[in-house]
Amino acid sequence: MITAFIGTTELLLIGGLALLLVGGKKLPEMMRGLGKGVREFKDGMKEGATDDAPSAADATDGAKERTADGDAEKQSDAKE
Repeated sequence: MITAFIGTTELLLIGGLALLLVGGKKLPEMMRGLGKGVREFKDGMKEGATDDAPSAADATDGAKERTADGDAEKQSDAKE
């Protein structure tokens, strides 16, 4: 019976083959790049989920930011 889980022996075998094929110097760089790619993918998924359904609080926050920026511009114009 074949199970869907990878055991310790299989992980060691895969790691050993990767070390032999790629080399000890390049393997950490490749894993670091893979980790960054996965992190960016997750961030993109989170960002996409929030972009799809903006809440009412987000809309009011944007309005507050616009008025705050506008007030700051008016104050700087008044100083000149």
